Amino acid sequence: MHDHHPFIETLRQREYRITPQREMIIEAVTTSGSEHVTAEEIFEQVHDKSSALNIATVYRTLEILVEEGLISRADLGGGQMVYATSHHGPHIHLVCRYCWQVIDADYDLIAPFGDALRAQYGFSADLQHLAVFGVCATCMAALEE
Repeated sequence: MHDHHPFIETLRQREYRITPQREMIIEAVTTSGSEHVTAEEIFEQVHDKSSALNIATVYRTLEILVEEGLISRADLGGGQMVYATSHHGPHIHLVCRYCWQVIDADYDLIAPFGDALRAQYGFSADLQHLAVFGVCATCMAALEE
């Protein structure tokens, strides 16, 4: 379990208003620890505490947290974004377009790519939470039969 107070303090320092609903959303995200959560999961968790909350508030708060670099988001397929705090650490997900299996890949594989983008284009890519879509070994074997 991770403390949500540093997130709150960072947002206050950046002159964001911290409402009770926003604080509950931030607490729900930070207590997810190293797990990915969807906006809908956060909404369900927080709505149990406050019926005054709506899903739009959850999305707006998550967007602020992403913009401020406090959390990251990734599309792991199925049209739903997942969110993770920096406690999750940098990571890569390999997502099969056929069976939607998600495989966690070694983050060190992406470092040379980031270095090449910086050297060749002067571009610093945010590669902290990355999803790469393709075909898993099981589905590839089934396709080749």
